[in-house]
Amino acid sequence: MAKKKVNYVNNADFLQAMIEYRDSVREAEANKKPRPIVPTYIGKCIMQIANRLSHKPNFINYSFREEMISDGIENCLQYIDNFNPDKSKNPFAYFTQIIYFAFLRRIEKEKKNLYVKYKLTEEVNVHQQTSDRQDHDDGVDFNDGIKHNDWSQEYISNFIENFEESKRRKVKKRQEAAK
Repeated sequence: MAKKKVNYVNNADFLQAMIEYRDSVREAEANKKPRPIVPTYIGKCIMQIANRLSHKPNFINYSFREEMISDGIENCLQYIDNFNPDKSKNPFAYFTQIIYFAFLRRIEKEKKNLYVKYKLTEEVNVHQQTSDRQDHDDGVDFNDGIKHNDWSQEYISNFIENFEESKRRKVKKRQEAAK
């Protein structure tokens, strides 16, 4: 006999907590009182969703996984008031979606930062190599003081090329959509 799978977030309890929190926020606003803090249970649910999602195969190997989790939690708290129990009875799906897209935004941001880093490194190396050749007519080849193997140079070149091609495709798509 198969074991029944136990969910790490009970959607029914999560929904009830969201309804109660939403009611307390409305009541505080109506009475011009300070906004209530998010209950611990809701916070734990959001953290569990973010942590579990970060362990999925498409997110697990990123070195900035903790930043992805933080972004996801921050976005959930930012959009917590947009959850409407009249429209959906599934807060788990709502917050999973928010976290998922926060992860994608963080990955894009980190790729852009890596692109800038690689591009600057490439430009500095090219500049240094050309200036070293001009300064020294004795034919001695000076390197940049950084040991690069063929694999890392190829990886960096491919990363830059793929990133720039992706940007070109996005610009072309936007231009075609604007027509």
